[in-house]
Amino acid sequence: MRDVYIVDAVRTPIGRYNGALAPVRPDDLAAHVIRELLARTPALDPSLIEDVYFGNANGAGEENRNVARMAALLAGLPTSVPGVTVNRLCASGLEAVIQAARAIACGDARIALAGGVESMTRAPYVMPKNNRPFPVGHAELYSTTLGWRMVNPRMEPQWTIPLGESAELIADRHKIGRELQDEFALNSHRKATKAQSEGLFEAEITPVPVLPALCAADECVRPDTSLQKMGRLKPSFRTENGTVTAGNTSPLNDGAAALLLTDDKGLKAIGREPLARISATGVNAVDPDYFGLAPVEAVNRALAKAGRSFAELDVLELNEAFAAQVLGCVAEWPEFDQAILNPQGGAIALGHPLGASGARLAGTVAHQLARKGGGTGVATLCIGVGQGLALVLER
Repeated sequence: MRDVYIVDAVRTPIGRYNGALAPVRPDDLAAHVIRELLARTPALDPSLIEDVYFGNANGAGEENRNVARMAALLAGLPTSVPGVTVNRLCASGLEAVIQAARAIACGDARIALAGGVESMTRAPYVMPKNNRPFPVGHAELYSTTLGWRMVNPRMEPQWTIPLGESAELIADRHKIGRELQDEFALNSHRKATKAQSEGLFEAEITPVPVLPALCAADECVRPDTSLQKMGRLKPSFRTENGTVTAGNTSPLNDGAAALLLTDDKGLKAIGREPLARISATGVNAVDPDYFGLAPVEAVNRALAKAGRSFAELDVLELNEAFAAQVLGCVAEWPEFDQAILNPQGGAIALGHPLGASGARLAGTVAHQLARKGGGTGVATLCIGVGQGLALVLER
């Protein structure tokens, strides 16, 4: 098996729902990060890219018809460069990175692009077809922005509860109160604010021109928030004794991310030092109503494959779908040092554009390891319907 390297990783700023990136189609967001990767690697002949892997969780709107291929064409890649879109819901972007890495590792490719994209703002309403022609009565529209729709009636009812109610179940199991969740969310904003002020995202963010301005920074970071402000928010899912609110939950977002992957020979051809090497992966599944805890075993498995322990980690980026979900995972890793968790803030502050988030996390870990000059890091996400995915990177 060949070693696989992340040569570079870029992402758009993460836009808030109906924010700066709202006018931009998701296929254009994906094309933008692909073009930026090529611009940052001038020695790369685009015709040598053997495949483009992109994750997307929705697929019901403008990103239909295989957004990876659409983005490759829009970015100006030769028509000879193929593309494939993968869907593992919130971990779709990370799944794309893993699939590209596997192709390179086993010799099916030498140079590949991988990433993810989502525009939750532009996600359409959909309407199922009728079982019979010309029915009498009204038809129901479903929003494709987030969550369950057109649920199979054979599914166990407890498996199709709202994602926020699942976070409440995790909070119940691990006795994670409202104050602890709000404190975690506040720290996410504080870390993200500090990272922005220190320019730590500059190596990974490529601004997006959106007339009449330029979107250059993550929109959801709140430097002025406080425990008092968060404490005034009402629970979003449970009316009685609820702990999960809009403040301790990731927002709805738009964004894209992309990574350039290759092997040793590809590195020589490109003429660049890699950010990090992909060491191992792990995937896991649990009961869907406790989906947020699935990263626990996914990370355990990935670390075991890499021959690493929590004590050897320099950074762990765990997607912050909900504060309760992250804290629940941490509670099941007794040997884990929380000081290395999401050091630049997480999705509660930065945002969570579903299909892009996994690629964003992988790129963020790679840039952190490069900035440190070495080390080991993990990128991991929980996934709706009860899955977790993890990636170990080393430098």
